[in-house]
Amino acid sequence: MTMQRVVNMAVLSVVLMAGAACAGSPAQGKPLYDRLGGKGAITAVVETFVGNVGGDKRINSYFASTDLTKLKEHLVNQICEASGGPCKYNGRTMKQTHTGMGVTDAAFGALVEDLVAALDHHKVGKTEKDELLSVLGPMKGDIVEKK
Repeated sequence: MTMQRVVNMAVLSVVLMAGAACAGSPAQGKPLYDRLGGKGAITAVVETFVGNVGGDKRINSYFASTDLTKLKEHLVNQICEASGGPCKYNGRTMKQTHTGMGVTDAAFGALVEDLVAALDHHKVGKTEKDELLSVLGPMKGDIVEKK
């Protein structure tokens, strides 16, 4: 697996968050970025998430030769931008990123579990977590190639 494919797999979860993050919560009156705690809090979640993935034998082989510094930077920028923050991410679409990778339902589920664990670890509120995770269903079709 190439380095780009490995980075793309890791980036998947952040992009999964993007659609929900952009929507925000009208009842809250603040962008999701602010409700998450800004770039510092997003960075902390990403650090934990990448650690979770690294320790997850179900999927960590996808990341064996990944430049973790670059990976974390991409993830932070995606979440930051997607949640209404000032960062910019110029990555590819989920379809472009994952075509030919052979991502399975099980791998997708494992990555989502690792993300949820990171969000829970940092005590992300239910409303914010639900917003981030609500886009997982619709994007799954662009990511998973093998049932």
